[in-house]
Amino acid sequence: MDIVDLARFQFAMTTVYHFFFVPFSIGTAFVVAILETIYVRTNNEAYKKLAKFWGNIFLLSFAVGVVTGLIQEFQFGMNWSDYSRFMGDIFGAPLALEALLSFFIESTFIGLWVFTWDRAKKGLHLFFIWMTCFGTLTSALWILSANSFMQHPVGYAIKGGRAEMVDFFALLKNPQLWFEYGHVILAALTMGGIILAGLTAFQLLKKDVSKGAKDLYKRSMRLGLWMSLIFSLGTVLLGDLQMKYLIHEQPMKFAATEAVYKTTGDQAPWTVVGIADTKNHTVKYNIDIPVMLSVLSYNKTTGAVKGMDEINKEMKEKYGTEIDGTKMDYIPPVNTLFWSFRVMAGFGAWIILVSSVSLWMLRKKKETLYEKRWMLWVLALTTFTPFIANTAGWFITEFGRYPWTVYGLFTIQQSISSNVSATSLLISNIVYFVLFTTLAIVMIRLVVRQLQKDPTELQESQFAQKFLDPFDKGAF
Repeated sequence: MDIVDLARFQFAMTTVYHFFFVPFSIGTAFVVAILETIYVRTNNEAYKKLAKFWGNIFLLSFAVGVVTGLIQEFQFGMNWSDYSRFMGDIFGAPLALEALLSFFIESTFIGLWVFTWDRAKKGLHLFFIWMTCFGTLTSALWILSANSFMQHPVGYAIKGGRAEMVDFFALLKNPQLWFEYGHVILAALTMGGIILAGLTAFQLLKKDVSKGAKDLYKRSMRLGLWMSLIFSLGTVLLGDLQMKYLIHEQPMKFAATEAVYKTTGDQAPWTVVGIADTKNHTVKYNIDIPVMLSVLSYNKTTGAVKGMDEINKEMKEKYGTEIDGTKMDYIPPVNTLFWSFRVMAGFGAWIILVSSVSLWMLRKKKETLYEKRWMLWVLALTTFTPFIANTAGWFITEFGRYPWTVYGLFTIQQSISSNVSATSLLISNIVYFVLFTTLAIVMIRLVVRQLQKDPTELQESQFAQKFLDPFDKGAF
């Protein structure tokens, strides 16, 4: 592998690892905030215990997400220095706001929330967790505003070979941002719901669950299932709008997700499955549904979809057949995009189905879900599907921009650090892989340990139990 491939692999690896925990944190923070809100409004101690129990899992995901995020940011200077020079003026502003504003809010109010159970008034303590949620949501906003610029550059001017910001608010008004941000946040809240329901299912499958714990878990189950159903439907609807937006803004990405090489007729068929022959620009072993792609794209039975071959020709005329001595082909990795889209959409549909069926089994005066161990196993295993779906969605976002780092302005080849050797990249790839794998194993083991505890017996946050007032004589 050459330097570009190694640098791309490293960024992909660290992004995937990091993105396991970002929606995890956003979703579970929201879950905990809802649970504590119910406690404050009803004064039902059961929801306080649940907020503490699931809050410890949120804290674990947040801690690991911070570590993986810091490592990821180092790469901009290490492997993508030319990109950093080109984009620094624009990328720097939202990243600074994320670190100085959102992360400050998150870390401050997480600390207050952890250490003030039964020390602050209930309403004030609830404010702490909602501020933590606000921090996670705005953190995602700043990061995605930078990413959206890379997808659809706005509010900039090229000066001295660099992109310089001329209108900060143009970044926030970027239509790409609001499609992307809405889709990511709704997917994160879906993950929060399905993790709550799925991990609860794992707990209910145990044979030694106390009656009190089982009652708490049943409350978790209903909340998790309603969250996963409502937010997964929202994710699908907004994702549909986002894909329709891409037809005009990034037609190459859209065509690649549907493996459309040749411009279709007025009634475009939808390829359900198939294998793209990237050499001959055809699709093999395909199963097509007539007219369906026109319906999905335009909400009507007529409407042609422009193919990658035609778009590639147009882009060569617009941007050139060579950029900085590199021969250009603007077609992205088709099979990766085609199957990533189907994996993402398929798991999204699966979450809607499982949530709907599970809620039907929990309808009033019926709790057959808890009597059907096979359905609890289905729900438990569904816990892992949002991680796969979110990763597939991120693949679509990033691979679909190929060969650009900043769409239409700066290519991957132009972005790489010129003084990094293949050997150093290979070594750092191995180190990062071992480090992230270790973090993942530790995270899983700590979550399992938390799940082994009885939520009815949790009184104080484990962190607060260990670290009280350092000036108290009892601390020594």
